[in-house]
Amino acid sequence: MDPERVAAVRSRMPSEADLVDTADIFGLLGDPRRLSLLLALVEGEMCVCDLAVVSGLSESATSHALRLLRAHRVVSVRRAGRMAYYRLDDAHVRMLLDLAVAHTEHTDAIHPERDESDLTER
Repeated sequence: MDPERVAAVRSRMPSEADLVDTADIFGLLGDPRRLSLLLALVEGEMCVCDLAVVSGLSESATSHALRLLRAHRVVSVRRAGRMAYYRLDDAHVRMLLDLAVAHTEHTDAIHPERDESDLTER
């Protein structure tokens, strides 16, 4: 063991609460339906009904997913009368999405949990 290196790394580690919050964000991004909503919002602000069409979800399921994302400050909302328009909360969220998509576009991931027919659909 290298005690100096371990101490240096431990001193730079986020708090346990911050680690849990960060893991929660990745959990939110890990759902393909929520991810499709977020990727649609990379293009800019959209209303719930348009997001439902883009994602293929019902308006109810879209609203539920957006409430969850909003509670974690991944998206924010602007209301205009009865309409709600969602957007990515900040540039950090967009960077996470851009990096994740760029990573998957230039790598061939190995998915042992998927069968061959899943892989040929890509």
